[in-house]
Amino acid sequence: MVNVLKQYFPMIRTRGEVLKDISGNERLWELYLSWKEEQQKEFLDFCTGVKGVKILYDSFFKEVMDPDSAPERLEELLSLILDQNVKILTVLPNDSTRIADESSLVIMDIVIELADHSVANVEVQKLGYMFPGQRSACYSADLLLRQYKRVKSEKGKAFSYRDIKKVYTIIFYEHSPKEFRSCPECYLHRAAQRTNTGIRIDLLQEYAFIPLDIFHSILQNKGIRNKLEAWLTFLSADSPELIGQLIQEYPQFKKYYEEIYTLCTNVEKVMGMFSKELQQLDKNTVQYMIDEMQDELDAKLKELQESEERLEEQKGKLEEQKGKLEEQRGKIEQQRGKIEQQRGKIEEQQDLIAKQNAQLLEKDADLQASQEEIRRLKALLCGMEENRKK
Repeated sequence: MVNVLKQYFPMIRTRGEVLKDISGNERLWELYLSWKEEQQKEFLDFCTGVKGVKILYDSFFKEVMDPDSAPERLEELLSLILDQNVKILTVLPNDSTRIADESSLVIMDIVIELADHSVANVEVQKLGYMFPGQRSACYSADLLLRQYKRVKSEKGKAFSYRDIKKVYTIIFYEHSPKEFRSCPECYLHRAAQRTNTGIRIDLLQEYAFIPLDIFHSILQNKGIRNKLEAWLTFLSADSPELIGQLIQEYPQFKKYYEEIYTLCTNVEKVMGMFSKELQQLDKNTVQYMIDEMQDELDAKLKELQESEERLEEQKGKLEEQKGKLEEQRGKIEQQRGKIEQQRGKIEEQQDLIAKQNAQLLEKDADLQASQEEIRRLKALLCGMEENRKK
């Protein structure tokens, strides 16, 4: 298989050469054996040019994008992202407490002061945090407060709020939070506070969110279309073919890759950098799983509470229906009592009618007997009358 990158960077060594250096040093060999098999393969792949180096890892990013030794690189990238001319004045100590100690998913974090004294925080998250808006707002507020304290301390009584400059929070996501997946055609989201009336109030906090997984989906379909996309390809692509295409179209990046592969010839240093990144990634994965589990737990708790509320509502309805049934049952019992009372009266009347019918039958029998007696007497009288005439 042709090594595409070795054609551009002859200093790239073979797998055997790298392993020879590692195995010749007992400490490095123990470190190498402590890695998982896929981690060993990843390390050898980027050292030998089988894949590109993940430049967004903190150690590698600061090596090739060092704002002290080569500020023009980060300046160009930030200028493209913020759509304005950016000049770096100095790198600020990153002493943020990361509110609630939530830095574990961050694989690169750098804070710089720009020439106009505004502050930019550039960070990379391998696994995007949940609630990205809320967290970013908290980090931005933290940056703003740090600037306020620093400037107020420097200015003393001469301090004025006009001395406080903008703070930019720029976040790259290797695997973006779900919020960004609803916009699969966009890989750069800039945000700033605005009034509904259009009046200009400088509220100081601005944001740029770059979901690199979405960028790569667009890149596969449309290729590298502009300088910003060239930079994002450099920062995140590990395909040798794509790196070769980038170098052909934007030759400036060849120098940056040369620095990286020259670094890879120093096996001890690059192993130390890689090991540091692995430790951070292990911590990231654990924290991410904790966050995921907490999110699932919160969702289940909410679902349980909603179920309890629905059950209580249904219980209330059942109690109400039970009350209505009891009321209806009472009315039925009351009607049943009236019916029984009426039935008693009917039976009493039936008994009376039966007695009256019996009496009528008796009288009818007496009447028939009387009529029979009258007929007999009439016949007797007729006989006596005939005898008398004779």
